[in-house]
Amino acid sequence: MSEGEVAGLVTRGVAGLLDVSLVALTGLVVQLGAGCARLLLVGPPLRVPHWDGRLAGAIAWTFAVCYLGGAWALTGQSVGGRMMGVRVGDRSGRRLGLPRALLRAALSVSFPLGLLWIPFSRRRAAVPDLVVRAAVRYDGR
Repeated sequence: MSEGEVAGLVTRGVAGLLDVSLVALTGLVVQLGAGCARLLLVGPPLRVPHWDGRLAGAIAWTFAVCYLGGAWALTGQSVGGRMMGVRVGDRSGRRLGLPRALLRAALSVSFPLGLLWIPFSRRRAAVPDLVVRAAVRYDGR
């Protein structure tokens, strides 16, 4: 794998799992923080709030899309992408604008199995990459 080469399924899958872990950890910290705030305001016992599954899912989806879309628009790298040495950009290597980055993020979060198209694509493109005309390349920086 050399700088500028399009990243494959395994590298991108691991980067995605790292990002999913970060989003889940953030959700856990928010829940624990809400429980601690309640403890300080109301007193014992410590109770972690339990949110309705649909509400929690909508919040997690929104957070994941904003996190990924913002990261891809600003730097081209999420935390997982940075750790795996890949960068998201348009086909010529420039950063995606915010609308395209958010659309790619929404598609990636809603349809994670779109990564499975990578081995069948001549350009190693996942489904969200095809939709927004993006590429994920190894980054030498």
